Amino acid sequence: MTQATGPRRRLLTIGHSYCVSVNRRLAHELASTGEWDVTAAAPARFHGDFGWHLLQAQPGERCTVAAVPAHFTRPVHLMLYGRRLFELLRQPWDLVHCWEEPYTFAAAQVAVRTPAHVPLVFATFQNIAKRYPPPFSWIERRVLERADGLIAFGRTVFDVVTARGFDRSRTRVIPPGVDTVRFAPDPAARRLVRAGCRWPDDVPVVGFLGRFVPEKGVMLLADVLDRVTTPWRALFVGSGPLESDLREWAGRHDDRVVIETRVAHEDVPRWLNAMDVLCAPSLTTPRWREQFGRMLIEAFACGVPVIASDSGEIPYVVGDAGLIVAERDTAAWTRAIHRLFADPWLRDDLSVRGRRRAVSNYDWSVVARQHSAFFRQLIENAIPDASSSASQTREPRWGGVA
Repeated sequence: MTQATGPRRRLLTIGHSYCVSVNRRLAHELASTGEWDVTAAAPARFHGDFGWHLLQAQPGERCTVAAVPAHFTRPVHLMLYGRRLFELLRQPWDLVHCWEEPYTFAAAQVAVRTPAHVPLVFATFQNIAKRYPPPFSWIERRVLERADGLIAFGRTVFDVVTARGFDRSRTRVIPPGVDTVRFAPDPAARRLVRAGCRWPDDVPVVGFLGRFVPEKGVMLLADVLDRVTTPWRALFVGSGPLESDLREWAGRHDDRVVIETRVAHEDVPRWLNAMDVLCAPSLTTPRWREQFGRMLIEAFACGVPVIASDSGEIPYVVGDAGLIVAERDTAAWTRAIHRLFADPWLRDDLSVRGRRRAVSNYDWSVVARQHSAFFRQLIENAIPDASSSASQTREPRWGGVA
């Protein structure tokens, strides 16, 4: 990144996800610009979906990592930060950024304790217009009344939050990012993983990366593979409650299926490179639709062709760099896999398109520049007023919860 000149602005960014070091990459990249003196605050320890995480700074991180005691960390919407966060918020910040969903108790703490003169930005993945019961509906209203800006992690998120009244001019669609140096084409890793699986080089590998849960469509993919008539191998990387069902299915296919449940994030690029196609068959439910799909941009960065469902944000993430298939249409999924297997030119074209899209749209340096520009506009009050120029009255940032 180009280093900024002049005094560095002070940015406090807060989020329970920062307890995992890979999720602090945005804070690191913002600090790397030279424009921001960044402190990333996170729970000292946090109970995630699959166990406890302990906050630890990593060598080479440009941001300052601040451990904050947290209570009731599971479920996360009930989590409360301890007094240390309030002490941090009293320091002289130029902007506070909070990566906690606006309806949560933690978001309420940040909204109430951030001084009124300090610009406050929240970030959200919520892409379904849900009606929360009290007190969560009250919290969401109060948080968004206080927010000076909102970062939507996708177009479907933007549509939901602005339809419910938040000022469009103070909302930005900025995606999560990917490390396009670590996640990159790696023929040597491809050969090693396949050799370890005892798979021939000339048989295509269908891959899945993510949680083994119903809404991710993992068993739908298993059903589709049963219908594929040409030779294939399958690699499932992840974990979750459907593991036993998946292993029962895999047992009927001998060595054609490998399931890996203990892959650290730093090892994901190696496993992605072993795939000829990544499948993301996410399934919309009444309470959930795909909010982004980080595995998509990681596959793009590794040059792996993608087939994905049309759930939620996926079509916007994929663009023209992959194949989009209707949810639950097993026949269409089967045809798409057959098509990629039979057309090496198409596989190569999607590989190039995906890599290009990852570098231009989702590289962490690109994402950090988008955040930085938005933060700068808020600090300098340089965002145009969304209200009518004739009335010269500013519309409220939040019109109320539907």
